[in-house]
Amino acid sequence: MRLRTTSRRQQSRRYPGLVVGAVAVLALTACTGSAEDASNDEDSSSDAARAAAAGSNDEEGDTVTIGFSAPAADHGWMAAITNNVRDLAEEYPDLDLQIAEGTNDVNLQISQVETFINDGVDAIVLLPFDGAAMTPVAMQAMEAGIPVINVDREFDDPNAARVTVLGDNYGMGVSAGQYVCEQAGGNEDAIVAEIAGIDSLPLTQDRSQGFEDALSECGLDVDARQAAEFTVESGEEVASNLLQAEPKIDFLWNHDDDQGVGVLAAIENAGRDEFVMVGGAGSANAMRSIQEDSGVLKATVIYPSTQGADGVKLARLLVQEKAMGDLVEVEVPRMVQLYAPVVTSENVDQFIDSAFES
Repeated sequence: MRLRTTSRRQQSRRYPGLVVGAVAVLALTACTGSAEDASNDEDSSSDAARAAAAGSNDEEGDTVTIGFSAPAADHGWMAAITNNVRDLAEEYPDLDLQIAEGTNDVNLQISQVETFINDGVDAIVLLPFDGAAMTPVAMQAMEAGIPVINVDREFDDPNAARVTVLGDNYGMGVSAGQYVCEQAGGNEDAIVAEIAGIDSLPLTQDRSQGFEDALSECGLDVDARQAAEFTVESGEEVASNLLQAEPKIDFLWNHDDDQGVGVLAAIENAGRDEFVMVGGAGSANAMRSIQEDSGVLKATVIYPSTQGADGVKLARLLVQEKAMGDLVEVEVPRMVQLYAPVVTSENVDQFIDSAFES
């Protein structure tokens, strides 16, 4: 039986000022030694502090129980989210992960979080199927003194999460647009096509807006655009229609590498190879195709599938009252937004090992 040590944690969550005040008192006390002592110990203490900071976050600490809930793994990217979380259980012996079964049923996901609250977990990492619908139960957890780490799909109320970990959908569009501009080399007559995801989703709207904004910087715009459904089948159907409607294309950006499997099948069936294609999200199969350099796919833009795992690692630091080692800040940040780099044949080796399988 594990003894839970939650009282100090609960106090620090609810009364952060007391903790800061206590730290300040200790800091002042530590500064009352003589100047001579400080001078003699300065170098050694600095070295010790740097040594302690380096890697100390990965050292085993108090056991931390973290509840994790995400949508069903019906997409390669979503499956990788949960798989990356599971991998952390082997990496950190002090991590007690309670992983709920993935679900696209909002009511079931709400009940999963309610169970975490009733069980008194130390923190909850939540990738909501619907951010708005999950906001009230996330607020309940926060009010119970259980910090919530919101992943990918934001809540309606920022107070429903202690930390929010996001990808950069707008940045994906910007990165894809900038790559197209570079490849166009000043040709303002280049024909650009776009196969988006689900148009009703804000993430799709953000990706398209970023793409449009970046293209405008080099005098280009989107000449043909159709939306798919983030599936292989919809990708193939939409791409077939687009290719029939557009006899010539110079650049094509597809928002999602899972639906990109279907897009590439349609391109092959149509016998088209006159354009450069850019993918989205960063799947392993897309990266292998980029490595082989045998088709139209020349690049993809990362939308990290590490977000859930990053959320769990931040939750662990938060509960163990640690900070992010590379920052001067003594608390875990309120928001972390991950970068959306472009992967090409030149840097694919750097990213492929952490890519998800479509």
